[in-house]
Amino acid sequence: MLIVVRHGATEANARGLLLGRSDPPLSTTGRAQAVALATLLPRAARVVTSPLARARQTAEVIARGAPVEVDQRWIEMDYGDLDGCAPGALGETGWQEWRADPAFVPAGGESVGCVGDRVRDACRDLADAAAEEDVVVVSHVSPIKAAVAWALGVGDEATWRMFVADAAVCRIDTGGAVPLLLGFNADPATGPRVPASYLARAYTSPERPSGR
Repeated sequence: MLIVVRHGATEANARGLLLGRSDPPLSTTGRAQAVALATLLPRAARVVTSPLARARQTAEVIARGAPVEVDQRWIEMDYGDLDGCAPGALGETGWQEWRADPAFVPAGGESVGCVGDRVRDACRDLADAAAEEDVVVVSHVSPIKAAVAWALGVGDEATWRMFVADAAVCRIDTGGAVPLLLGFNADPATGPRVPASYLARAYTSPERPSGR
């Protein structure tokens, strides 16, 4: 099984900021989430992580002392000049352009399509191993959405129609002819979740960013 996990919370994403290549550590809440994940997830044969601190710290707790592999392809999207900004900094016209075109690149940053390309490559590299034993990947919103799109066989534009919570778990079965998405945005203890605060603002604020 390929088990793709979002890192625990940080102070920056708790404030709703666009958090790409900035590298803050886990918050107190995030560290507690990592401990909960380690308790609830199966012990994996391999644990792979983004190089960023918030993912590495989560992965190290999940690994329970086992080695952790760092793979640059699972790093968060590069928001360029928008990194650390509130979503409104781009403006509604900018969000419309971004949603409409997977090749759109924010100033100094990276496109949704580029994230998709590198994550699909990473997923294919792990597929055979994950067909035989559990492989946990700790990553970020945008790469996780790209991995789910890969599992579903859909394009990068589908990532705008997904929400991934802090410390959420997605499960992808790679043992068959095609990948199968078995779980999405789940708390390993309680199942799928969408925060009420997200639902409340979904139709009253600019489109949420692809990831943080």
